[in-house]
Amino acid sequence: MRVLVTGGAGFIGSHIVEALAARGHEPVVFDVRADPAADVRDREAVARALAGVDAVCHQAAMVGLGTGFADAPEYVSRNDLGTAVLLTAMAEAGVRRLVLAGSMVVYGEGRYACAEHGVVRPGPRSVTDLDAGRFEPNCPACGRELAPGLVAEDAPLDPRNVYATTKLTQEHLAAAWARATDGTAVSLRYHNVYGPGMPRDTPYAGVASFFRSALARGEAPRVFEDGGQRRDFVHVRDVAAANATALEADGPHGVLTAYNTGSGDPHTVGEMAEALAAAHGGPAPVVTGEYRLGDVRHITADSARLRAELGWKAEVGFEEGMREFAGVAGLRGE
Repeated sequence: MRVLVTGGAGFIGSHIVEALAARGHEPVVFDVRADPAADVRDREAVARALAGVDAVCHQAAMVGLGTGFADAPEYVSRNDLGTAVLLTAMAEAGVRRLVLAGSMVVYGEGRYACAEHGVVRPGPRSVTDLDAGRFEPNCPACGRELAPGLVAEDAPLDPRNVYATTKLTQEHLAAAWARATDGTAVSLRYHNVYGPGMPRDTPYAGVASFFRSALARGEAPRVFEDGGQRRDFVHVRDVAAANATALEADGPHGVLTAYNTGSGDPHTVGEMAEALAAAHGGPAPVVTGEYRLGDVRHITADSARLRAELGWKAEVGFEEGMREFAGVAGLRGE
């Protein structure tokens, strides 16, 4: 299968290209980092790239929480306009198979249960609470402490920043394309992806990358809030395998199918910082109490659907992955 990988020179995209080639497919990289003319918003360039293609793996996007609302036009242009241009070109070229890089950010906060009121949806955390160090969301009905759980794909969607909103819009566009063309569309809702090739020291890098860079400088990783934020850290090789598996699957036509893509082994941000520091030989993390408005407290995946329907499962364990990620070679830059 000849597969166009948009963003194929990027962190996740480059691993997908390797995974596809290893499975006997022919990946075609479309990425402005490899070719300045390969902009997914350029209709003619996209149309040329789709010649002879059987499927598209759409990874190209502006990622991360960003630096403020001033980034909104650029996020919308790169993520949503770019996706619309790509899907239009696919419809015209007769390409009917799509795998989209989705994100867990479309859920907002994760799943919570109150002892009295059952499953509830807490609203965004207030500045007053965050400034006071009250990081845990409480039951919106009674104010009691909540128990975090795993989020399934049928959970209500509640994007809480510009990036999250554009990722949900990408899914809506893909669903509309699938209905209009009778195509197959899959959104892999990535959780916290890490591993070799991860970008570093930019406003859009993941927290694991910031921690690793601090260790490389001989500095203690700075952990925001109290370090108790729960996440699902999934290795990039496992994410690449999920993309290859989804591209090979004969999914339903005319609809978008979403799959959580996580390790199934949640850890706190503090635990991740400690694991990286231990693997590197210190220094130990420092918990700062700082916060970023728009961050969520707990979000962890239930990836049972992806395992059950496509037979995929994460292979890289947390300790193994963090040891590799903290390696001296990685700290110097991939």
